[in-house]
Amino acid sequence: EALLECDGRGGYFDQFGIIRDIVQNHLLQVLTLLAMEPPIKADGPEAGEKIRDAKVAVLKSIPPITLDECLLGQYEGYADDPTIENKDTNTPTFVCMRAFVHTPRWAGVPFIFKAGKALNERRAEVRIQFRDAP
Repeated sequence: EALLECDGRGGYFDQFGIIRDIVQNHLLQVLTLLAMEPPIKADGPEAGEKIRDAKVAVLKSIPPITLDECLLGQYEGYADDPTIENKDTNTPTFVCMRAFVHTPRWAGVPFIFKAGKALNERRAEVRIQFRDAP
């Protein structure tokens, strides 16, 4: 999803930006799978619901992320995409942000999200800096 540029999708992308396009739709899914407690049931007819519940519990334990925990940017030439109507757009095409999961297992551990368009390589990642368990 982290493409070299928006490749003619700028009109669509400009409505959502990197946070809603990549972080919200992809990286948060990875975070919830990684940080969730083992679900009550992992197979059988109720497994999907139990896994969803464990993922929702992670999302509920993340406090709101403030601008102080974010670095946003836009690649040079982004507004030159002919599909972008607002040439003064400030839609971010790059984000690096930090989040915390307030559970006993993850207390004090920063989760660092980084994703962007027009980077040197195709990449979206969730980075965790582990600390000793309490």
